[in-house]
Amino acid sequence: MRTRGAVIRQAPGKYEVVDLELEDPRPDELQVKMVASGMCHSDDHFATGDITVGTYPMAGGHEGAGVVTKVGPNSKGIEEGDHVIFSFIPSCGHCRWCASGQQNLCDHGASILEGPRWTDGTYRLRTVDGDEAVGQACGISTFCETTTASIESAVKIDKDIPLNVACLVGCGVGTGWGSAVNAAEVKPGHTVIVMGIGGIGINAVQGAKHAGAANIIACDPVAFKREKAQEMGATHAASSMEEATELAKQFTNGQGADSAIVTVGVTTGQHVAQAFASIRKAGTAVVTGIGDITEVGVPIPVAELTLYQKRIQGALFGGSNPNWDIKRQLDLYRTGALKLDELITKTYNLDEINQGYQDMRDGKNIRGVIEYS
Repeated sequence: MRTRGAVIRQAPGKYEVVDLELEDPRPDELQVKMVASGMCHSDDHFATGDITVGTYPMAGGHEGAGVVTKVGPNSKGIEEGDHVIFSFIPSCGHCRWCASGQQNLCDHGASILEGPRWTDGTYRLRTVDGDEAVGQACGISTFCETTTASIESAVKIDKDIPLNVACLVGCGVGTGWGSAVNAAEVKPGHTVIVMGIGGIGINAVQGAKHAGAANIIACDPVAFKREKAQEMGATHAASSMEEATELAKQFTNGQGADSAIVTVGVTTGQHVAQAFASIRKAGTAVVTGIGDITEVGVPIPVAELTLYQKRIQGALFGGSNPNWDIKRQLDLYRTGALKLDELITKTYNLDEINQGYQDMRDGKNIRGVIEYS
C-alpha cells in the first residue's frame, strides 16, 4: 500500500514528507495506522547527525501509538482493531537481557538504527518508484501515517486510553520516569536534581515525585520549563547547575544531592561533570541525555570518584521493561498518579514536523505531538 512519511535524506538535514510504498506484514509483524506520534529529541538528533543512522533515506519517528489494521502469521494474540503502543527498543524475550528482566538492553536493539528489519536484513518501506529502500527508525517509523513493524516492538493496550497521550509512554515517559525510579533509585526523603526539563526531564521529575523524593530541583535556563516542572511535581527550580547544587547542599547539611539526573537535550561531558559535582558521597549521577555520540571524555576528578564512592550510571529507556512498564505507567495514568495530558504543549500535523522541531529547539515545547487524521 501507499503511505506518507517524514524522511531525512542526509545529515545534517531536515525532514521531508513524501509518498512511500509500504509492505504488508510478514510473519511476526503487524501493520498499524498511526493515531499520534511524540516528537522526541532523538529524532532531531538523527536530522542533525548527532546520532548517525545506517540507511538514507530514513523514515523517522520512534514514539507512537495506533490501531492495528493487518497482522501477519504468528501475531501472538494481537488482532486487527487492537490498540498498540510502540516501544522504540524491541523485546525478543529470549536473549540474556530480556530473560533477566532487562528488556531495554535486548540484543535486537543493536540494529534499530540500521534501517532494515533486524530479523532478515530486508526493508518494509521503499520510494514510490520502488527503486530505493527507505530505512525505518527503530524499526517502527512512527512519522508514517501507516507503518509495518515487528511484534517485538508493539505492546497491546486497553482501548479506553486515548492514543494521542498514550503514545508518549513509548519513549519519553518511560525514559524519564525510569531514570529516577530505576536508574537513580530515588527513595523517600531524597534530594534530586533533574538537569534539563524537556520531554525526558519532565518525566524524571514525575518519577522522583512518585518515588517519594522530598526535594526535587528542576534545573533549566528556560523559565517556561522551570514553571512547567513545578506544576508536575518539582519542589524547587534553578536556572543553572551552580544554583541547583547550592540548593541541594542547603537541604542536605552541605552534602549535596542524593542523585542528579542528566536529561539535557544535547548532552556533553561537561554536563555529566556538573551533575557529578552536585551529588553527595555515594550519590548517583544518572546520564540519560544524548549528544554527539562520537564525543569522548568526562572531566571529573578520578580521586573523587574513588574516595567519595560516587557512581555514574547510564540509563537507556530508563531501565524499563516495556512489556510490563508501559502498562504499569498507563495504570498510574488512570489513577491520576502519572500525568500525560499535561505533557503535551502543542499538536501538529505531519506536514508541520519541521516547525514542531524548531519550537522544541526554541524552548517552546515540553512535548510536541503529531496527530494523524
